Amino acid sequence: MARLTKAQREWRPGMPKKRRSTKVMFASTVLLLEAFVVFFATLAVFGLRRGEISPALILSLGIGLSIVLILACAVLSRPWGVALGWILQLVLILLGFVEPMMFLVGVLFALSWWYGIRTGIRIDREAAQREREQAEWEAAHPASAGNEGAGNQGAGTEGAGTEGTGQTP
Repeated sequence: MARLTKAQREWRPGMPKKRRSTKVMFASTVLLLEAFVVFFATLAVFGLRRGEISPALILSLGIGLSIVLILACAVLSRPWGVALGWILQLVLILLGFVEPMMFLVGVLFALSWWYGIRTGIRIDREAAQREREQAEWEAAHPASAGNEGAGNQGAGTEGAGTEGTGQTP
């Protein structure tokens, strides 16, 4: 039998599902895309500059940076995770000294990172506000909190029998 995660062991029926951070999802997406770009940039540099730079150095640093970008996704929820992401954005921009096109690519990814973090924080804040308001409403209306659809048993019959007749309900 497979081992259960901590969240699976602590789960009980009726527990609300913990909401994933939109900021972390956006940031993870940017970092994963960067990992792919760095891998392919490594192949391009390997093909273009292997006479100037050691092929082993090119491949080890490029693949290593790709792995670091992927692993950084795991620590984004920690307080220092976003700072690590900013450092990786700077590293990506500095790759422009090896392959000049990476200046443009790095700046575009840094802008994507900034936008993803900023928008993710705003969406997370709005979601937390909605959850607080929902909890307040459910506390003020305990009788109807669990019966959202109970009063709509006969709903949806207003236009019955008019399909295909040209009549509007």
